[in-house]
Amino acid sequence: MTLKDELKKKLKKGLNEDELNLLPSGYQMIGNIIILNIKDDLRKHEELIVKAVHELAPYAKTICIKEGGIKGEFREPQIRKAWGGSTETIHHEHKAQFKLDVTKVMWAKGNINERKRLASLVQQGEVIIDFFAGIGYFTILMAMNGPRIIYAIEKNPAAFHYLIENIKINRLDNVKALLGNSKELALECEKADRIIMGCLPEPKEFLETAFKCLKKKGVIHYEGIKSKENADELFETVKQKGVKQGYKCELMNTQLVKSYGPKKWHVVVDVLCQK
Repeated sequence: MTLKDELKKKLKKGLNEDELNLLPSGYQMIGNIIILNIKDDLRKHEELIVKAVHELAPYAKTICIKEGGIKGEFREPQIRKAWGGSTETIHHEHKAQFKLDVTKVMWAKGNINERKRLASLVQQGEVIIDFFAGIGYFTILMAMNGPRIIYAIEKNPAAFHYLIENIKINRLDNVKALLGNSKELALECEKADRIIMGCLPEPKEFLETAFKCLKKKGVIHYEGIKSKENADELFETVKQKGVKQGYKCELMNTQLVKSYGPKKWHVVVDVLCQK
């Protein structure tokens, strides 16, 4: 039985038939916090819905409401607490722990396989620069796979706070966290074998810096939003910038991470670059 079915049974006396059909069919669980998406037409019944969800999922310490997408320079979630205690939690994924406040920093559930995939590509002894580290979405798992060092750069103070926390709780000694803009800070790092550019929309303006930070041979993981048919346009963007920096670029892989709306996909290209 789906969440919607369970909620219909509990709320059939308080909502009319049309409203019952608008009830959420599921929720996102981050650590022990539930994130609910409630349609505007049901907002007047929010308290009833949240109470019913709490009864169905008593293991959740907090229930939050999603009020919009990620916004602003710091990629902040539009989420507010509706019931319970703290909005801070520890989320377990693969072999890592991620501490975060769901109302302050984003968590992309749909990237779960991409986080594991990128970590699996790491080679022993590599130098890696993560241009947009956040709370360590990619850094933490990659650091567990044997690189010599990862320079994890993040400019959002809230996300940086949790990046530091996650380095500690996962007991990592091969990550150096840097607070600020990667356009400047990446140039102060060692030359990299691998550069992670995990930011949407695609961070074109950071590519020149990325090539300046790459060894004579290295890999750039670059992402953006494209249709399936035009996914390789991301590679062309990297290739054109690489040529100007004296690099020959080869497309190793195009990864469709998740759907991002009608006929649009979150895409990552893995590009081998050599001087």
